[in-house]
Amino acid sequence: MIRNTEIDGGFRKDNILLGVTGSVASIKTANLVDVLESAGYSVRVMCTENAAQFFNAAELPIPVFRDADEWSSWTKRGDPVMHIELCKWASILLLAPLTANTMAKITAGLADNLVTSVCRAWHYPNRTDKHAFFAPAMNTAMWEHPCTRDQVTKLVDTYGWIMIPPIEKTLICGVHGIGAMAEPSTILQHLQDAAGNLHESQGK
Repeated sequence: MIRNTEIDGGFRKDNILLGVTGSVASIKTANLVDVLESAGYSVRVMCTENAAQFFNAAELPIPVFRDADEWSSWTKRGDPVMHIELCKWASILLLAPLTANTMAKITAGLADNLVTSVCRAWHYPNRTDKHAFFAPAMNTAMWEHPCTRDQVTKLVDTYGWIMIPPIEKTLICGVHGIGAMAEPSTILQHLQDAAGNLHESQGK
């Protein structure tokens, strides 16, 4: 059981909340956390129950928040609510990998688990110090489906989130095509590039 007290340190500009959803790309979670922490970011991880099938949370040097933790950390009125506390703590929300299923939930406004509840509460239109990124991971047929295009457009244009595009490779299903999650080093580069662009725009 994980308590709200493990969301420590308060808000800082380099706090990353990594949301992991149920793609086989979740096996890269430990590597992604290592890459981000080596670059100086403070990282917390939350995952869907399906994502938890692909990686061993015990192998990570930090807590992994799951649905049960949201409920076990709250006992009475006035207690902190985990998905709200996670939103407060993070300056960057990073969904990697983001599956077709969770993408559909987020764009429909659903909040049926810890990850989607955080995404529903992540609404900071007047904050320049809080940003969201997503790295899709899905089969090529799913990626090329018209509803995926519409959902990506909504995330980028309406929500103001930044996409880290999927890459082309031989997928787990054996098909060679686009849809694999970007490599951890590429994800880091996107975060750093966005931070640099923001710094430049604020300096003008």
